[in-house]
Amino acid sequence: MSDIHSHSHNANLTSNSKPFIFGILLNVIYILVELVIGLRINSMGLVADAGHNTSDVLGLLLTGGASYLATKSPTKNRTYGFRKSTILSSFLNAIILYIAVGAIIVESTRKFINPEPVQGNIMMIVAGIGVLINGATALLFLRDRKKDLNIKGAFLHMAADAGVSLGVVLAGLLITLTNWLWLDPLIGIGIAVVISIGSWGLLRESFNLSMDAVPSQIDIDHVRQFLYSIEGVNDIHDLHIWSMSTTEVALSTHVVVQSNNDNSKILKEICVGLSEKFGIDHPTVQIETTATAKNCYKHKV
Repeated sequence: MSDIHSHSHNANLTSNSKPFIFGILLNVIYILVELVIGLRINSMGLVADAGHNTSDVLGLLLTGGASYLATKSPTKNRTYGFRKSTILSSFLNAIILYIAVGAIIVESTRKFINPEPVQGNIMMIVAGIGVLINGATALLFLRDRKKDLNIKGAFLHMAADAGVSLGVVLAGLLITLTNWLWLDPLIGIGIAVVISIGSWGLLRESFNLSMDAVPSQIDIDHVRQFLYSIEGVNDIHDLHIWSMSTTEVALSTHVVVQSNNDNSKILKEICVGLSEKFGIDHPTVQIETTATAKNCYKHKV
């Protein structure tokens, strides 16, 4: 038997921390302004948006911290290092968002039942600033959002904030024109619905990855077909595919070949194909001859 373990470290694990620092500083300043003004003018829309922004700052801290931890070298007891922290960060981000949703719905419902006076023009100004700040922060993560679920979480947070702030602007305009005070808590509930819908995919995928499920972008049947298509491969078994981090995918499998085959050539073709076709850069492949494979199956419990 022989095996091979191939590594190709992803540059995303050492991505620049400046977008996180810039986004966190901008949002902390905006949250303080939004919360103070929201409380002074009694606007649930602004308070809800401030609460959502607070969850986003926590999310950015988690995302940036996880990206940093993922660059740390493996240790004796953590042979994968801290790569998995990016997946845990994505999962915690989603949970934080849903906690914020619950708080927003409770308070918005209370004010929907008992509407209170709101200054719509001030709502528009403050929320308009939020559109600019959140939109600019989201753009910082635009390029890498499709490569890294952890970065995607940060992008979704900020893009949702920009959209939510735009909704608050429209609500402020309508309140100014119509004096319909119930619009303010209604927009708070609308914010909660938008967050819930937008975060479901992040929650589902990050949970699946934390359970070592096959990443959504990879079809395991296509991987199996590829392995069987390689000349000299008679059979495969114990095929496993999982995420080491939000940017790195690992695979392990046993490949059965005839004893007179060129194993080095087969291994090279497998590793190159897995990387180029599926983005799997951490394969561990054990080569077995037909006789060896039968012996292994016989001793399996």
